[in-house]
Amino acid sequence: MRIPLVIDRLAAIVGKSNVLTASADMQPYLTDWRRQFTGRAECVVRPASTAEVSQVVSLCAREKVAMVPQGGNTGLSGGSVPGGAAREIVLALGRMNRIRELDPLNDTMTVEAGCVLAAIQAAAAAAGRLFPLSLAAEGSCQIGGNLSTNAGGVNVLRYGNARALVLGLEVVLPDGRVWNGLRGLRKDNTGYDLKQLFLGAEGTLGVITAAVLRLFPQPTASATAWIELRDPQHAVELLGQLRSRCGDRLSAFELVSRACVEAVLAHRPGMRDPLPGSGAWYALAQLDDQGAQAELEERLATGLGEDCKAVIAKSAADARALWQIRESVPEAQFTNVKHDVAVSVSRIPELVAQADAALRAAFGAVEVYCFGHVGDGNLHYNVGPAALLAQREAVSRVVYDVVGRLGGSISAEHGLGQLKRAEVLRHKEAVEMELMRNLKQALDPAGLMNPGKLL
Repeated sequence: MRIPLVIDRLAAIVGKSNVLTASADMQPYLTDWRRQFTGRAECVVRPASTAEVSQVVSLCAREKVAMVPQGGNTGLSGGSVPGGAAREIVLALGRMNRIRELDPLNDTMTVEAGCVLAAIQAAAAAAGRLFPLSLAAEGSCQIGGNLSTNAGGVNVLRYGNARALVLGLEVVLPDGRVWNGLRGLRKDNTGYDLKQLFLGAEGTLGVITAAVLRLFPQPTASATAWIELRDPQHAVELLGQLRSRCGDRLSAFELVSRACVEAVLAHRPGMRDPLPGSGAWYALAQLDDQGAQAELEERLATGLGEDCKAVIAKSAADARALWQIRESVPEAQFTNVKHDVAVSVSRIPELVAQADAALRAAFGAVEVYCFGHVGDGNLHYNVGPAALLAQREAVSRVVYDVVGRLGGSISAEHGLGQLKRAEVLRHKEAVEMELMRNLKQALDPAGLMNPGKLL
């Protein structure tokens, strides 16, 4: 058995205190946030630099030890924890948390993979800039994980997913070599765009160790509204209306069902209902712009129109309170069958109606908690009661079949991980899967990078 020797050699690279072997020390790294997946590992290794990652990966490649790159471990598909089928270590990147450079004239920031997303946002704000990636887990998730899963969040409507916010990457390849692609260029036509291979690859092709991120001007005004809706069709129509009237100022447009609001109010009793007892659906809209606050609030009110029942935040505190409702939804309905799906924006009403009907036909009375980023077609469509967890696969099959018929995706922003690696075979064409496997074979022929995930 060679693993004790490997652990000693890992300790020589990163320091003995940064190789965790005790069960209690490793446990937080071995279970996902939802507590759906728990694996085992020989140890948890915590490197502090790209050079240390390179040495660790080189050693593991020689010794045929599999590696699970891990950021903040806030993923929801089991992609960041060991699968347990192979001899594995967890490569936790949280010590790599330096901001290497902030270039306000180029609107870029170079950061290491272990930087917490909220810290990146704060550093950008201190320089009068905006890094727009925003997630409920931003206080603990790390940018390496965000990029490895191509995270979305609430601002995709205006700024795009994580993939669109990256200009360059530094990656440790499966053999330990380092590819330095940290270029802050917006134009580079010198061949394949290699960084795109690693964005959204869930650590199966290499370890992202640093990135050059795009920054934007910091808005000077922000207007937020909580809006009552008739149904999802009304949401889609209102989204189109706001985009026509407000243009690119519209940064976020979130859909929240009444069931989600009730769950939040029960979970956090001190929270206030903005429109008590009214409506089956709501939208949370936000405009951001340069200029005066009052003018932007007036623009939002005009964009909504006189017939729209809405509450427009009168202060930053009011806006935060409205966003807290939306951001509290995931934890307020924690125990149910969750789905992170996407369809064309125009087909959102069909998705909700058809999935609701199909679930009732298959399981009788169900509790549906539907919310999400209607502005980019990504809904979190979660199904209760908790008793249905025992039939998770059957419930998900019903939802995913509806998504498939509508030409959608079964994974919009949380990745495939362990959760959906088999299900995706029903939804992607054989040629797509062949191309993905060919890439994996070319870059990681020994299959040591995050085995059992995505593919």
